[in-house]
Amino acid sequence: MKTIHVEHAVGTVLCQDITRIIPGECKGPAFRRGHVVTEADIPALLDIGKEHLYVYDPRDGYVHEDDAARRIATAAAGPGIEMTTPVEGKITLRAAIDGLVQIDTEALFRLNSVPDVIFGTIHTNQLARKGRGLAGTRVIPLVAREESVAEAERVLAEHPPLIQVLPLKPCRVGIVTTGSEIYKGRIKDKFGPVIREKFTGYGSTIVGQTLVSDSQEMTVNAIRDFLDQDADFIVVTGGMSVDPDDQTPASIRAAGAEVVTYGAPTFPGAMFMLAHIGDVPVVGLPGCVMYYKASIFDLIVPRLLAGVNVTRDDIIALGHGGYCENCAQCKYPACGFGKGA
Repeated sequence: MKTIHVEHAVGTVLCQDITRIIPGECKGPAFRRGHVVTEADIPALLDIGKEHLYVYDPRDGYVHEDDAARRIATAAAGPGIEMTTPVEGKITLRAAIDGLVQIDTEALFRLNSVPDVIFGTIHTNQLARKGRGLAGTRVIPLVAREESVAEAERVLAEHPPLIQVLPLKPCRVGIVTTGSEIYKGRIKDKFGPVIREKFTGYGSTIVGQTLVSDSQEMTVNAIRDFLDQDADFIVVTGGMSVDPDDQTPASIRAAGAEVVTYGAPTFPGAMFMLAHIGDVPVVGLPGCVMYYKASIFDLIVPRLLAGVNVTRDDIIALGHGGYCENCAQCKYPACGFGKGA
């Protein structure tokens, strides 16, 4: 930044807003910071008393805040991301599609460690609708050193992409509902409608729902029947506790599934099972999924639908933030549930 006479300022960039005051009429910016001075601007600047200007010369090794934000945002953005034009030096990154937000948090930490660079995001692994604001970036000074912007680009090149939105794969879902009390008609099934609504909202189709007793053999047969129907996602509801009649975990194993984890450090959702039969995810859902707006289902199933490989370590990491406060009015996902990892 330097001071220059207005008549020599053509082609330079203003470092601050230039205010025009017309008594009794208005007060506001005649020229915004970042404006490139033209020959036609000189009379107007002189008319408002500006003979000298603070300007930035792009040839002196500095990058204007708008250009810096544009370079950083471009390097950070992956598939499913769109960017706004700079506003007061900040660029907003938005979801270009409906899908699952994925953020490389380690790369984000490294990026924010670069002097004068800031990049703030929402929490990773959230569902986002098209148009939702996901992140913002800018540099602190009006003009940043070229080496700082270049270092930010190097960090981002080592960890592409920093932020992306993954589309959810439409799946054919089979639901197996366990429990002799439901199978025999003693009580009405309330699990099925909840699961149908959730998966339909994710763009998936329900192949069917099979009611079975607490018999392991019936549950295994129902799971295999859905595999024969080319279901590519299977949900088994109920029977996930440790009571003698709760045979769902054993049934999932007996159906040939490879278990990723049984149990999750989340409340609600502790008695959750994640397994796979070949490429088909099989989840065992505890009863809490029926009556909590947000549970382990909402933390894990969207990731699976987006094609993310969910590991046991991913489940363990949910412990930080995995306690739902059971607010009188649920605010999920605008809360901390599941977002500490």
